[in-house]
Amino acid sequence: MLKTHTIYFTLLLLSLPLMKSPVSIAFHTLGCKLNFSETSTISRSFRDGDFVITDFKEQADVYVINTCTVTENAERKCKAVIKQAVKRNPDAVIAVIGCFSQLRYEEITKIPGVDIVLGTTAKFRLFDVLKDFLKNETHSHEALIDAPDERFIPSYSIHDRTRSFFKIQDGCDYHCAYCTVPLARGNSRSDSIANTMALAKEIAATDVKEIILTGVNVGDFGKPRGEKFIDLLQELETLDDIERIRISSIEPDLLTDEIISLVAQSKKFLPHFHIPLQSASDKVLKAMRRRYDSTLFRERILKIKELMPLCCVAIDMIAGFPGESDEEFDTTFNFLKAIPVSYMHIFPYSERAATTATGMKDKVPSKIKKLRVDALHHLSDQKKKIFYEQNKGMTALVLFESDNIHGFMHGFTENYVKVKTVFDSSLINQIIPVTLTHLEKDLTFAVDIKNPDK
Repeated sequence: MLKTHTIYFTLLLLSLPLMKSPVSIAFHTLGCKLNFSETSTISRSFRDGDFVITDFKEQADVYVINTCTVTENAERKCKAVIKQAVKRNPDAVIAVIGCFSQLRYEEITKIPGVDIVLGTTAKFRLFDVLKDFLKNETHSHEALIDAPDERFIPSYSIHDRTRSFFKIQDGCDYHCAYCTVPLARGNSRSDSIANTMALAKEIAATDVKEIILTGVNVGDFGKPRGEKFIDLLQELETLDDIERIRISSIEPDLLTDEIISLVAQSKKFLPHFHIPLQSASDKVLKAMRRRYDSTLFRERILKIKELMPLCCVAIDMIAGFPGESDEEFDTTFNFLKAIPVSYMHIFPYSERAATTATGMKDKVPSKIKKLRVDALHHLSDQKKKIFYEQNKGMTALVLFESDNIHGFMHGFTENYVKVKTVFDSSLINQIIPVTLTHLEKDLTFAVDIKNPDK
């Protein structure tokens, strides 16, 4: 059992005026889909007469930043966003919440303009903390950092996008050598299938057409209760009023034949997998403390493609992990060339405090890491072009988003191929059949909904 502790910092902020209702509040999310689901849930508690939610790019009385700490770059982005908020309104209350806050709260409290710092558990108490903060005539700088506990706090996004990010699991038991997520979010935990289905039905009762199942390690769903992820998927298959469900990132060792077969046969689950590989060198994978080898990963990909030839398979890669030699990188590169993945998310290895990788020898120089990242990006671009060309001429169902970029709106097919058409508000949140014929240079299919034969 993790012991809960609370840390308070009191720094007098004499210049901050007392806010009056209604208070305008803006939210910004950094990082993963899991963070988006949690931000949405937290923001819904502010939909009352005392607060009005506004766009983060506008001037607001309160700015809330939900943070990520997976990479050093994610932390830099957080600091940049804080500076932007301070510039928009120097008198605003700024609350920094989430994973970066959990691990680096002392550093964040020293950033000019920051008033409230809440960790991964305490952030769900933001409404009460902020109300108390605004009531006090003399504001104090407050940081609440509870050690991640064993409770599972469900969340889902709604009204933010046409798709709903549905958090079904939190925390991780894997403790990979490079990762701080277990330190920030604690051990793997989830709710029962019955309670998860009850929330899924809440989402289905809205106008949402697509659910994305998200978590830190979704394949671990049900572990504490003796239930399994596949059991949940089979229940979700029977969910009425939701047309599409995607599975977000899932570990290769937890992606079973049973799960792949269910997706292949389903009319609801979409042919799209996001699977972290990180390296194809078994020596590097062992050093990373990953729970699979390259052979198992290859088997998973080939099984998917056997049953779903046009399935989108995205993978995560880390370049320049300590001890990754030129030969081991070549092994990874050649492995990736040979397997039918659709594209890659590539990250240079980022040293994170309190992880075992920080003490490893044979660090890869930054210049070498950059060369390897560039090589993998180039390969990923080639893979993505091949995947899109394979979809050319196919008829697909596209769920259109609400964006309006230079007069165009975008959407995604079942297998996550990006499509654009001239903006038409009547198409927002609609699933429209299209034929993928005109592939543009940016690897987006342009379609004419009003004249589909053109």
